[in-house]
Amino acid sequence: QVQLVESGGGLVQTGASLRLSCAVSGRTFSIYAMGWFRQGPGKEREFVAAITWSGGTTYYADSVKGRFTISRDNAKDTVFLQMNSLKPEDTAVYYCARSRGISRSDYQYDYWGQGTQVTVSS
Repeated sequence: QVQLVESGGGLVQTGASLRLSCAVSGRTFSIYAMGWFRQGPGKEREFVAAITWSGGTTYYADSVKGRFTISRDNAKDTVFLQMNSLKPEDTAVYYCARSRGISRSDYQYDYWGQGTQVTVSS
């Protein structure tokens, strides 16, 4: 049984930083790409960032490029999302997900976490 558990969300002010973590159960974490998505209030779920199994390739949404950094620690079965210079429009529930290959499309991901709330106040 594969489980993904996000943590690290919270309420911060504009310009602050947060680091999200996603702990993944299962023995094959290291062979999967991982992604972060988010869903803001009244909005569709959108892609944020993704990383290959090796960490050698990353993708970012234009809206977060230069502010967010995705990384992973395969020894700890964990993927991270470092979020800097947060803006009110970053307010959303953030989800991590697993995919066989790096992708910006949510339908390529087969397992999802329950999400963690990030709220950025102005």
